[in-house]
Amino acid sequence: MSEVRQVGTAGWDAEVLGSEKPVLVDLWAAWCGPCRKVGPIVDEISTERADSLSVFKLNVDENPDVAMRYGVNSIPTLLVFRDGEEVGRVVGALPKARIEAQLDEALDGARA
Repeated sequence: MSEVRQVGTAGWDAEVLGSEKPVLVDLWAAWCGPCRKVGPIVDEISTERADSLSVFKLNVDENPDVAMRYGVNSIPTLLVFRDGEEVGRVVGALPKARIEAQLDEALDGARA
């Protein structure tokens, strides 16, 4: 089982942009109801894809600069990175199947 780790501004470059594996980052806030629906889905994806994907959560209230840097205007937003570059994003509280489909599409497109 892979535990979803918290990341912040201080660890962003090393943990997210410097990762050898593709990365999924869940941008959330404690007051966000839809974020509470997506959180357990992100946890499941982290466990199921532990060998091929690093998964982090970033609290936008504690790290607003990261949200601004990537133009995140609504949460939950899931950012997908490969080789330090954003290759996709999922916005809103979508069902797991849709999140996984968009994640796969982003990662497959990044290989091309």
